[in-house]
Amino acid sequence: MNVTSYVVLLFTISCFSSALAQTPIACTPATCAYLNPELTPVARAKDLVSRMTLQEEVSQTMNAAPAIPRLGVPSYEWWSEALHGVARAGVATNFPQSIGLAATFDTGLMRQVADVIGTEGRAKYNEAQRAGDHRRFSGLTFWSPNINIFRDPRWGRGQETFGEDPFLTARMGVEFTRGLQGDDPKFLLLVATPKHYAVHSGPEQDRHHFNAQISDHDLEDTYLPAFRASIVEGRAASIMCAYNAIDGKPACASDMLLQKHLRDAWKFDGFVVSDCDSVADVYRGHHFASDDAHASAVSLKAGTDLDCGSAYRALALAVKSGLVSKAELDIAVERLFAGRFRLGMFDPPGSVPYDRLSASSIDTPANRELALRAARESLVLLKNDGILPIKNKDATIAAIGPTADLLEAIEGNYNGEAAEPVTPLLGLRREFGVDRVLYAPGSILAAGLPAPIPSQYLRPDEKSMRTGLKAEFFADGGFTGQPLATRIDAKVNFDWNRVSPASGVPPGNFAVRWTGELVPPIAGEYMLSFRCIKRSTTYDPTSATAHSPLHYRLYLDDKEVLDDHARYQDLKVVFNDTKPHAIRVEYMHSSEDRFVDLEWQPPAQPMLDEALATARKADVVVAFVGLSPNLEGEEMPVYTEGFAGGDRTMIGLPAVQQHLLEELGKLGKPLLVVLTSGSEVSIPWAQEHANAVLAAWYPGESGGTAIAETLTGKNNPAGRLPVTFYRSVTDLPEFSDYAMANRTYRYFQGPVLYPFGFGLSYSTFEYGKASVSQPAVRAGEVVKVSVNVRNTSPVAGDEVVQLYVTPPRTPESPRLALEGFQRVHLAAGESRDVTFPLDARALSEVDRNGDRHELPGEYTISVGGSQPAPGDLRAVHLQVTGELALPR
Repeated sequence: MNVTSYVVLLFTISCFSSALAQTPIACTPATCAYLNPELTPVARAKDLVSRMTLQEEVSQTMNAAPAIPRLGVPSYEWWSEALHGVARAGVATNFPQSIGLAATFDTGLMRQVADVIGTEGRAKYNEAQRAGDHRRFSGLTFWSPNINIFRDPRWGRGQETFGEDPFLTARMGVEFTRGLQGDDPKFLLLVATPKHYAVHSGPEQDRHHFNAQISDHDLEDTYLPAFRASIVEGRAASIMCAYNAIDGKPACASDMLLQKHLRDAWKFDGFVVSDCDSVADVYRGHHFASDDAHASAVSLKAGTDLDCGSAYRALALAVKSGLVSKAELDIAVERLFAGRFRLGMFDPPGSVPYDRLSASSIDTPANRELALRAARESLVLLKNDGILPIKNKDATIAAIGPTADLLEAIEGNYNGEAAEPVTPLLGLRREFGVDRVLYAPGSILAAGLPAPIPSQYLRPDEKSMRTGLKAEFFADGGFTGQPLATRIDAKVNFDWNRVSPASGVPPGNFAVRWTGELVPPIAGEYMLSFRCIKRSTTYDPTSATAHSPLHYRLYLDDKEVLDDHARYQDLKVVFNDTKPHAIRVEYMHSSEDRFVDLEWQPPAQPMLDEALATARKADVVVAFVGLSPNLEGEEMPVYTEGFAGGDRTMIGLPAVQQHLLEELGKLGKPLLVVLTSGSEVSIPWAQEHANAVLAAWYPGESGGTAIAETLTGKNNPAGRLPVTFYRSVTDLPEFSDYAMANRTYRYFQGPVLYPFGFGLSYSTFEYGKASVSQPAVRAGEVVKVSVNVRNTSPVAGDEVVQLYVTPPRTPESPRLALEGFQRVHLAAGESRDVTFPLDARALSEVDRNGDRHELPGEYTISVGGSQPAPGDLRAVHLQVTGELALPR
């Protein structure tokens, strides 16, 4: 059957012209060009949009776009996430958090990771289409990667980025974008959406009204290069404009960003989506417009095509009032549908090569192995006095700390749900044996922040020798009849977003009951709580929602003491002794619920005492300390010492964890510190007193395995820091100051704890003197820089070869700048020549007016495994004559 006949057969629909709304017209490729797959996406989109009414067009400009049955347009939810794995759509391969992926300094690995994410995203879409599922997070337009510059360690969302450096961020962003979108010449695998364009990196509390004031130099030199690369080189099909304003104009209404740079300079031909409710913020937050109609008009005219939100409902009024023209609306909707046509959404079934992808492509053994490789490569060894790798394979290990067995501390945020996540505690027990790994949390993460109740304080019943609680799973609707599944859960700390918790239990709505006993370690005051997505902190019993269904009930000693209708969802309990207390939780899960935790805030001293007693029994103490996505993240209601609204006010360890570390240090045992976080944590005490320090970030589903393998030497660490570890916030400018002066390694002038690009290995490497293909070039000519690297140790390992350029000094010049890196594997004794090409952009600088030039003068080029020391004797010099202006 030819294409025309096929389309006539399967796609014959009733089309109505805007003039004759009641006259049906049988659509064929001859009469309705948008059905002809031989035409370009732009031509098909233009034809389709020409057949829509004003209201139909407006309806398509918001993320929850309804169906238009008369035109055969199905409903579509534009909002999907894939930061480091397909997110919020059930089981998916969970890779290390973005900052950890950046720490690999491995662009080839990044491309493979993005290929897997793209494949799993398309497979999930195909499965959703077959099931008639058009919910959020089931589409093909993914709002990733986050390529904002992590300019200040206090920003809670820095974990989502590729770090502080424009070059590293650009290279990682390009590979991520290419992997997500695939390499088919006609169809996109997914749509990638670099975000948040632009100059967006905190403070979270102010983001809906914040105005970032920046110089033309900093805009072009720091904040825009990664976006330019993702558009010009990565060919991203979409981009997301940010919440903040720049120099008084909201980003989603900025013609400077969306027209001058994006479309004029970078030749972007895709569509622009707003961050969620940022069009509404043009009016409500920034007060840049008088109402939604004016906010919508100014945003659409500037180039924002799609509103994540509902402010664009006012576009019909804006058009009728003459605030924006119908032709301008047409252009936006045409861009959106051109994107859908590029994804193959309106092509005959089976004609898109990605249609064959199915559930069998998700969470495969190969994908899991790649997640483990990524976790291994992401680990950064910050200190090692020779204790690592652990030589005594029969050593007893004490795993101490609040992140040793915390699911969130490996999964990160904006994450997929790992099928079989491996926490550090589980990884150590698999590596060393259950009997030789002792465990005690020692503290909670931070004062006032509850933590999952550890298994040793729970038991299924008074006679059981096991720890944990009995879990019974039931069908949606209640707790009657025989359970669908029964098991013992060591603790209640799960991520069940669209996943089945046990065999035979549906992945959507279900009920679960946990029963057993809580055994307090000491008499005293405790806080108990249960956390799930439906948790409310402001329930008003007089409101209209007073009788909304309960999602959980907590029983203590057979009395209901807490539910999610309580005004305060933390229960103060005073235990007068250490006798067991019956505990029961009944929880009604809905498909979209995410983390589920039975939590407490216990008295601090018994937790510490137990940890010290446990450590005394061990040969080696491994302290797992740091942060979690419950402390740092996007616009969060967290206000405790050191944390505010998702951001941080201090960059050291929370006080309770610092105290734990110092008390462990007094024992005289070998002390290894494993730092889990999405950002820098200043740990000068650990650097001085611990035997080894390993930065693990939020390492993904196989993080525990990678950490354990690194401690034993099965994995030789080679990750590098994608951010500077400063000593204190007092060394930094104000958080709200977006000027780059004295920020990041490129402009910071003082001493630091660990520099950008730093990382140790179990191998040692020796560098020869770098050479250039020619010592002098004219501006615009490409020069090649080569260096010989040799593994001088008996241990095979990876080395990250880094090239830094120090340009001729101007008032705006950076101290130095990364302009090349390669991660190479070298066997024991092996040597290799590594070559980097440097073009005009790599050798260029941005002046105070924001113009980029390659300038005449002497350039210093240093190549090594880290930043060069002042007066690097291996550096080479390049003389450039002439001057070349480069496009923005």
